[in-house]
Amino acid sequence: MNETRQRQDNPRQSDGAKAAAGPGHPQAERLIRRISELRARAMALEQSHVEHLQGIEPSYQASARNLLHYLALRQIDLRPLQEELSALGLTSLGGCEAQTLRSLDAVLAALHGLAGRPRPRQAPASPLSIDDGTIILDHHSQLLLGSPAGKRSVRIMVTMPSEAAVDYSLVRNLLAAGMDVARINCAHDDEAAWLGMINNLHRAERELGRSAKIYADLAGPKLRTGMIESPGRVLKYRPRRDLRGTVSEPAQVWLTPATAPEPAPPGVGFTLPVEGHLIESALAGDVIAFDDCRGKYRELVVQEVRNASCLALSSQTAYVEEGGQARLLRDGEVMAEGGFGPLPEVVSPIELAVGDRLILTRDGLPGRAAVRDAEGRIIEPARISCSLDAVFEAAKAGELICFDDGKIASRVIANDGREIVVRIGDTGPTTARLRPEKGINLPDTKLRIAALTDKDVHDLAFLVRHVDMLGLSFVRTPEDVRLLQRHLDGLGGGDIGVVLKIENREAFENLPHLLLTALYSPPVGVMVARGDLAVEVGFERLAEVQEEILWLCEAAHVPVIWATQVLEGLAKTGAPTRAEVSDAVMSGRAEAVMLNKGPYIVEAVRFLNGVLERMHAHQRKRRNMLRRLSISEQV
Repeated sequence: MNETRQRQDNPRQSDGAKAAAGPGHPQAERLIRRISELRARAMALEQSHVEHLQGIEPSYQASARNLLHYLALRQIDLRPLQEELSALGLTSLGGCEAQTLRSLDAVLAALHGLAGRPRPRQAPASPLSIDDGTIILDHHSQLLLGSPAGKRSVRIMVTMPSEAAVDYSLVRNLLAAGMDVARINCAHDDEAAWLGMINNLHRAERELGRSAKIYADLAGPKLRTGMIESPGRVLKYRPRRDLRGTVSEPAQVWLTPATAPEPAPPGVGFTLPVEGHLIESALAGDVIAFDDCRGKYRELVVQEVRNASCLALSSQTAYVEEGGQARLLRDGEVMAEGGFGPLPEVVSPIELAVGDRLILTRDGLPGRAAVRDAEGRIIEPARISCSLDAVFEAAKAGELICFDDGKIASRVIANDGREIVVRIGDTGPTTARLRPEKGINLPDTKLRIAALTDKDVHDLAFLVRHVDMLGLSFVRTPEDVRLLQRHLDGLGGGDIGVVLKIENREAFENLPHLLLTALYSPPVGVMVARGDLAVEVGFERLAEVQEEILWLCEAAHVPVIWATQVLEGLAKTGAPTRAEVSDAVMSGRAEAVMLNKGPYIVEAVRFLNGVLERMHAHQRKRRNMLRRLSISEQV
């Protein structure tokens, strides 16, 4: 064992390198000084955080110290040093994340050998061996995420769709296909539905003889656009036509009493509630005649009567408006009359072009499109409300503001505390359409909002009794982490795992502090929420940023969950794109991969399981060249 450890701590060097260096080689002597300075730098950063380290869970203190050692190294550009080490045939520092101090000591030992002199004893020595960092990361991953299924080291997390609350076979099939973690999104459904999902999972575990962890994403503060005023309540139905415009299949419309509606038969896509006595005496072959909201005469032919409702067919497209009047005709004679309604509101998106102004309001009133004059010129900008008052207290002129996952980019040009005026800067190749309930990102703005909302605090009382880990959405500062820890302790859930969702620029920039704070109460994980994060840091920087997150988490021995749009095309359409397959392969560098819901989610789990099993023998964490990281200076 001692011989093995000695070989690990002294990287192999080629015979050519030994001959080139020789005793007292000046290059080796110079590198000894540089590596020693790096080691001293790492120890100094640890010493500056000694009080903080004392509060960290004892079994995680070595991980916290290693994170500080790694951050100290990444505060400078190590690429020239990497090249010099490689020129001497030495193992570089590109894989030092999980055991930084031991890697430095190993390189120092080899350099002293090249210089032909004994190496003085370093004090204090690293508590981690070359292998310990990887072993500890695996152990922490096991504590948080459980054991992966099959012959792979990466877990598969699956977002539970609403039907998982009542469809046991769906949950069973997901578990059988390779799901390791079931994700509940607390921004959707309710406690009854969540409990249904959990009970179905436990039943599947008993039947299949394998277990899965339960993860719940707290909803967090919603930063979204508000509603848009509706111009009316209209239902459009239309038949199917072939490429020549000939009707190939008439529209099927289900007419049912508005006071006691009955569900439409399977496959019938349009439902029209009717009032009065319009269909009480309807027979097959009768005609329901009306003028649609364009003033065009339209007919529906009754095909079948079922209970109090009837199925009718039409070979014409119609726009039916709530309150519109209709007549039941039999052989041209009026048998009954009645009206349509209630119908769903029609909400038209707000059209925006580059250079347009948009006003964000905090009054909660429905938004509306721009007002134009007879020549089409805008005389009053479009308006829409914003769901968070904190935006109006923080946004400043010149700051970037994006809508709908970054599809619409703009800049703040004025903010009086009641309204924010923005100018649209990018909408893609055409004009953009802004809809209700779309996400808003303010990458440049320091928002002073707590990650925990009143809803989250209420949900915690239920979740601590049923889940293994919680996702802290929209985390920004260490205080957000401490607030969740205090609530969990108060509810007796101090042993529940916490996953930090990195989905905004502030969270990324604060990642070192967030990790150190989270280690006070492990187990801990990090989710790379690539959707919002890409908007916040810029799509061109996303690859670089997610690499940095992976490195820092490996240094802290904290497992990472790779999330957002993994195999999304496969889950939604049944066929993956080539880019999605490549992304799935890359996701194997994390400790877990999250799939979102879709009609083909079981197939997506099976596919990802196969990809990860095949790649398991090919890759572990990748190595890097250690360019300076600006994020490392945040400690």
